[in-house]
Amino acid sequence: MAVQRLLSALASASLLLCPMQLPALDAPQSPTQNAGAQTTAPPPVSPAIRQRDQQLILNVDKAYMNGLANYHDGHISAAKANFDYAVDLMLSSGIDIKNDPELSDEFDRIVDAVNTLEVDALKQGNGLAPSPAEETPAAAANAATFTVDPTVRAEAEASLKTTQSDFPLVMNDYVASFINFFSNTRAGHGTIVASLNRAGRYKAMIQQVLREEGVPQDLIYLAVAESGFRPQAMNPSGAGGMWQFMPWGTYGLDRNGWVDERFDPEKATRAYAREIKKAYAQTGDWYLAMASYNWGTGNVQRAVQRTGYADFWELYKRNNLPEQTKNYVPEILAVIIMSKNPKQYGLNDLTPDPPLVMDTVQTNYSVDLRLVADITGVPVQEIVGLNPSLLRGATPPDDAYDLHIPAGTKALFEQRIAEIPEDKRRYWRFHKLVEGETVQDVAKSYHVPASEIAFVNQLSSTTDLDGVDALIVPVAPASSPSSARNALYRTRGGDTLVTVADRFGVTVEQLRRWNHLRSNAIPAGRSLYVAEPARISTASRRSRRGSSRGSAGASHGKNSRGTSNSKGTAAKPSAHASSPAPKHKHK
Repeated sequence: MAVQRLLSALASASLLLCPMQLPALDAPQSPTQNAGAQTTAPPPVSPAIRQRDQQLILNVDKAYMNGLANYHDGHISAAKANFDYAVDLMLSSGIDIKNDPELSDEFDRIVDAVNTLEVDALKQGNGLAPSPAEETPAAAANAATFTVDPTVRAEAEASLKTTQSDFPLVMNDYVASFINFFSNTRAGHGTIVASLNRAGRYKAMIQQVLREEGVPQDLIYLAVAESGFRPQAMNPSGAGGMWQFMPWGTYGLDRNGWVDERFDPEKATRAYAREIKKAYAQTGDWYLAMASYNWGTGNVQRAVQRTGYADFWELYKRNNLPEQTKNYVPEILAVIIMSKNPKQYGLNDLTPDPPLVMDTVQTNYSVDLRLVADITGVPVQEIVGLNPSLLRGATPPDDAYDLHIPAGTKALFEQRIAEIPEDKRRYWRFHKLVEGETVQDVAKSYHVPASEIAFVNQLSSTTDLDGVDALIVPVAPASSPSSARNALYRTRGGDTLVTVADRFGVTVEQLRRWNHLRSNAIPAGRSLYVAEPARISTASRRSRRGSSRGSAGASHGKNSRGTSNSKGTAAKPSAHASSPAPKHKHK
């Protein structure tokens, strides 16, 4: 469902109580943080519609506050289920939320509040786990007292003569003071090292985007000040992502109840490149463009008009810039100079994160990231890290999404996901068996009846695992009965495929396909599938028979209890809620 760009939830007055403020990164404000937003008076609504909206808002607020209470109490899985339910109440209400001002505002506030909680926590295992915030170099510098070391400045001036850059570099006391802080203090040096190590993961991608957009390569280092190269960095102001965009503005970044592209490293980088290039076109100076990115182009242009100086350093000396913007430009220049001379500043022993390498598959259905992790054989944290723009641990159900998965797993993913009905991919799991593991063991781990596992895997009994080394597990949505229960029907005298199909709300063609029937005739006493089982082909069974149950990465819930041939137990699933999606389509 398409909804308007989310406004700042935490800054708006609402029936919704203010959410808990989690520790967040201190980062400079994004370009439009001070831009004014035009508002128009909403059209009058009838008493009946207002009462309907108020009741829905009351229910949504209740679900949200229950989630917040569970989050405070450490009940992470329950909190996530509450948050999902709050959003789903809005999405499944049948109301055009986008064109209902009151509900649109409520939806914005709820998603922003939940997003603040989710982004400021690392998704681990089956839910959210709070993580300590790490200071950016900018945040560390804000708390420091700066001094200019003449020796540091002289050495920097000497090295600058041979430093090659596609960006204009200068040396003055302002820049030298930041070099001194970042190279000669534990706090300053530590944040620079952490940021530049993290940059290794994204550097090649960012450089390519900057090159394509015609932006100087060394402007990659704005990310040091903005986020320390963290794609999910959040600022208390509401700015988010590696390049710290606000929740509003025309950046070409989508934001809805499922996806926030401010946290997509590549899409946000492209938006940043276009914004900084636009600021340069408007100011005619790269330093003023950098200041504009931090403070806003309109503010910088007004400062230029007041003073008559289209020069950053002149605006600095005349106190026509806010303190944060004063620090912003020399801080980034210091980082560029230090990065260009790593040995001189103790940066020659960095251990950059390996470059991001991945496969991409396009989905237009909702699939839980835990199922993606099961299928590709990696921890769920790796899948989350590859898809930081997903807000709810699953891909959106109605829109195309480029799902990133580990390199080399695309063919495996496409083969295995095709076995799971499309409307079950947000709940069901894929479990790799280890030697000696039984259907009952898997059923106990996932809290699913063994008979239902046998049904969806088309096993003749709960003990029949001949030639099987993996199982599809029909985990039910939160607050819903199992979708596999009562999925077998024993025919009676007089039954036909037409009458059975009518009784269970399916088609004759579906009954034929699920039960491998060639005609409409069915004898009394035959068991028929009246719901879709997993679509496991004979070839798939044969391929599984040839692999070892104890292979590496066999179980991605809990670790195996011993060696690769020992019995293992799968992770317990967390609660999720969703609505059905259409049958699987190939894109």
